[in-house]
Amino acid sequence: MRTSIRVALVVLVAATLVAAQKLSEKDLPEQYQEWLNLVAYHIQPIERDVFMQLKDDRDRDLFIETFWKQRDPTPGTPENEYRDELHKRFKYVNEFLGRTTNREGWRTDMGRYYMVLGPPASIERFEASLGIVPCQSWSYYGDPRKDLPPQFILLFYQRGGVGEYKLYDPVSDGPARLLQHQRDIGDPFDYQALHDKILDLAPTLAELSITRIPGEYNYDLSPSPRNNILLASILTSPKKDVNPSYASHFLNYKGVVSTEYLTNYVESYSSTALIQDPVTGLRFLHFSIVPTDVNVDAYVPKNQFYCNFRVDVSLRNGETIIFQYSREFPLYFPQSDWDRVLANGLAVEDSFPIIEGKFRLNVLLTNTVGKQFAVLEKDVEVPPERSTPSIEGPFLGYKFETYQRDVHIPFKVNDRKLVTDPKMTFAKADQIAVLFNVLSATEDLFRGGEARISVRGLREASPVQRSYAVKLDATPFQKTLSIHQTIPAAELDPDYYEILVRLVGAGGETLDEKKNSFVVSPSAAMGHPIANAKGFSLANQFLYRYMLAQQAEKMNRPKAAKSLYDEAYQLNPDYKEGVVMYGNFLNTVGAFREALQVAEKLKGDDRRQFPYHIINGQAFMGQEKYEAALTELLLANRIYNSDTSVLNSLGRCYYRLGRKAEALDALNASLKLNPDQDAVKKLIKEIEK
Repeated sequence: MRTSIRVALVVLVAATLVAAQKLSEKDLPEQYQEWLNLVAYHIQPIERDVFMQLKDDRDRDLFIETFWKQRDPTPGTPENEYRDELHKRFKYVNEFLGRTTNREGWRTDMGRYYMVLGPPASIERFEASLGIVPCQSWSYYGDPRKDLPPQFILLFYQRGGVGEYKLYDPVSDGPARLLQHQRDIGDPFDYQALHDKILDLAPTLAELSITRIPGEYNYDLSPSPRNNILLASILTSPKKDVNPSYASHFLNYKGVVSTEYLTNYVESYSSTALIQDPVTGLRFLHFSIVPTDVNVDAYVPKNQFYCNFRVDVSLRNGETIIFQYSREFPLYFPQSDWDRVLANGLAVEDSFPIIEGKFRLNVLLTNTVGKQFAVLEKDVEVPPERSTPSIEGPFLGYKFETYQRDVHIPFKVNDRKLVTDPKMTFAKADQIAVLFNVLSATEDLFRGGEARISVRGLREASPVQRSYAVKLDATPFQKTLSIHQTIPAAELDPDYYEILVRLVGAGGETLDEKKNSFVVSPSAAMGHPIANAKGFSLANQFLYRYMLAQQAEKMNRPKAAKSLYDEAYQLNPDYKEGVVMYGNFLNTVGAFREALQVAEKLKGDDRRQFPYHIINGQAFMGQEKYEAALTELLLANRIYNSDTSVLNSLGRCYYRLGRKAEALDALNASLKLNPDQDAVKKLIKEIEK
């Protein structure tokens, strides 16, 4: 069976929000200005910023659709109650709450709080005939999840008895403002006297004059500072309904994911781990991503549900993409498992080898069922390998599973796979699985050293502390020692924890230490996401060397790339796609004789005659054997005559042979295919002199 490396068809963009020139609101078409008015008190700054950067109506319409989807309380149904309610409120405030002013109703104080909170549970009106200015009190029941008290009351009044109703502030306005006859007021800061006066005129208004929260005021009846804190909580409450990260993803992935996916961003949680593999000697970056919502469809013939995940992975160094690939994860499960999937979620796991350096990891996860997408974005640093013993990890999961040693699986070391939950939260029934490596181990350390594990709770009062010691010689000696330990979560109280692993030498000295953190929940048991991953036979580990060689080449490390290409080629000299990569690389570094030798592997392969002739042609050019090069390049051009690299090489070859007219024909043909080639334009000018 032929093995191949699949390259992603899309190029993932960097996840940093790109600063773009923004329109002013007045420059937007009228329908979008009206939409911004509708959502003025609900849209978050990031969302508004992204919307103002969009260049055309199509993108604006898609963003608006996404905005509503992110707030839909019943996704999957035709109705969006959140959107419908906001339209209903907007219509009401503009029709009824702007009558005493020349402003639109949504811009008034009453309009603002009605748009944010909706209709009050009850309204009480106080008329001027009572000796107070016209007032209205709106009573609400608060949501503690949004930092609102169980009950609060907003008071609106007409200053001086006329005009627009303004929100009353017990601190800045004070009870005196509520009285009609200002000349009868003595000390405007005597809250007790003012409270008593209002109590005589309108008993239920008296308490409202000093507090928005029933029963909450100071001993002298002066307003509590919490009155203003409450207002801030009210105005931010609708902005707690959604994580605004979807907006930046909309902007960054617009043009990367198709339109049908763009409006269906799903939040996710994830984890990554950089782990040295003792079997291959390579470092792998492992990742797990768990979307918070997964659409599935029914597969009727087998009474199953299914979804189809795809990951597009991109690794960047600055603006340079040094590695990318795509992989699909079709998943089928019986309908009887649906409740478990719904409760626990699905995790998609994968891993790939990675070289030393600082990178930006982008993982785009799409589900073809329901056209959903989620994103993992993280800065990754792969440090230089140390020559002295060190700790790698600790990595945490909720159990270990045993697999064959000669199969590579994400989060697996030797024959043990760490089953992870990116939330790092464990219940009493869980066995906390701890995995760490000792790198660059020596035989002396192996015989006399140990790893000391300490677990410490972070609460202030009587935190739990546990210690464990693991002898390093419990497993056969390797340069990379993989250590597994389980800790019963039942031994730990509910708390936040820090776990520290110290590597101790034979003399008791600390050689290295690393730490991680986790949470123990009060729950007796909890579900964890169901992991989905694919195994990779280590009989094909030459592919990993090719991946690393490509990374080193893109990082402009020709010596490292050459070594890795050599290793990969020696492991499997018959892997033809690798031969093509290796041959092209050898030409780029000037190893023309080796390129010709490697290319001979392609000579009898009918499917790869095009790269065979290119490698030979460019190698002969490097050796200044232009007639031989011309023969090879013309053969390549007969197979495919629209390759700019072939045409450019032909042009240079003809030029070296003094055949300028043919050189210009080839180079101009290349420019027609790709006009953005400054070096080719420069060469044409040189030839035309």
